[in-house]
Amino acid sequence: MNAPAPSDLPVVVIGAGPIGLAAAAHLVEQGIEPLVLETGPQAAAAVREWSHVRLFSTWGEVVDPVAEKLLAPTGWVRPDAATYPSGGDWVNDYLQPLADALGAKVRTGATVTGVSRSGRDRIVDADREAQPFVVHVRYADAREERLFARAVIDASGTWTTPSPAGGSGLPALGERAAADRITYRVPDLQDPAVRARYAGKRTAVIGSGASAFTALAYLADLAKADDGADTKGLWVLRRGISGSTFGGGEADQLPARGALGLAAKAAVDDGHADAVTGFRTEAVERDTDGRLVLIAEDGRRLDPVDEIIVLTGFRPDLSFLSEIRLDLDERLEAPVELAPLIDPNQHSCGTVYPHGHRELSHPERDVYLVGMKSYGRAPTFLAMTGYEQVRSVVAALAGDTEAADRVELTLPETGVCGGAGLFDTPDAEQDAAGGCCAPVPALIQIGTPATAERGESPSAGCC
Repeated sequence: MNAPAPSDLPVVVIGAGPIGLAAAAHLVEQGIEPLVLETGPQAAAAVREWSHVRLFSTWGEVVDPVAEKLLAPTGWVRPDAATYPSGGDWVNDYLQPLADALGAKVRTGATVTGVSRSGRDRIVDADREAQPFVVHVRYADAREERLFARAVIDASGTWTTPSPAGGSGLPALGERAAADRITYRVPDLQDPAVRARYAGKRTAVIGSGASAFTALAYLADLAKADDGADTKGLWVLRRGISGSTFGGGEADQLPARGALGLAAKAAVDDGHADAVTGFRTEAVERDTDGRLVLIAEDGRRLDPVDEIIVLTGFRPDLSFLSEIRLDLDERLEAPVELAPLIDPNQHSCGTVYPHGHRELSHPERDVYLVGMKSYGRAPTFLAMTGYEQVRSVVAALAGDTEAADRVELTLPETGVCGGAGLFDTPDAEQDAAGGCCAPVPALIQIGTPATAERGESPSAGCC
């Protein structure tokens, strides 16, 4: 079967999350046919899994302007721009209506298993760019299909590939065996079954970004409830604690993001959680009572816990792109031109320069990684960044280079410089971003008399 001419084909968008749906809306506006392939049973499947978590961006910052224009004829009413949606609100009041407006252009239960050039594997140069992309799809009913596309926009995100507890970036010894007691998501403590799992228990939270802040705050709220007596958190950090550990606070231009860090600090200050610093997990063992013991690379063993919440960031799944010629940074797994702009080893103030199709381009023409996936293992991604990415990328696909090169985004400051703790990402990367030397291992109860007696300070281990 001969492949059709690329000009007659749709642009395949992988993922029907916020950025993928926005990409489809931009393609429609440009008169280009999109085909969105979503592996989940519904659009925004990943967001639905954290529907209980409130965003730190307002409605005014999480609605794409072009998507809003597409929704207008349907009678859609934009929520109050100054209020903060939960993940569930975002789905119900924007993402699902947007998917409905796109109609048959969105296919759910469609998992992309491979992308290549038609008749050309990764090695072949001859006549490569003249060939359309071929996209292999497996549907929920096990049916398989081969689709052709003029371009591919991968907005599949990183939600399905969380980073492990192990300090080396690999799973800790025993981590897989203890999977029944470990979660890699912020738990929904309003769900009775989930609440019972953590109520009255001692839970280790590994990580130091916004997700870890949220989990600590949730556990503190549970400890204050009638059914949560004896609930205790143990915050495990790979670095030391500094003045920036808890984020930008009141200086953050996204106030709700700053408030997350303050809530985590309050959880520790109020005695609902202890903080263990300089701890890089090497192994997870079960004691004789079946509880879990975290063991560090230096041999330290923490007191047993009942549950572990691992919130050390995410990483991209690149397996289905193995036949595509990508140019990725060797550390971040982000596009090589974008990586210097987002590298936490160099950027410690949480600011990222606006960027578009040029920074997102690869040797394989007309294939783009956008959204969270474009950041690889790097932190601080905002929906606004993704909307600007797809605006630029789609303009480039439409041949409007002037619009594609134009910057139409101003990002808010985090209010923190030199602060490793402001990133919702693997802590190993945060160590490099912050202004701390190798931290002194310590168990710290911030703001308690015990801390003062030991002569410790919140900045122990930092230069």
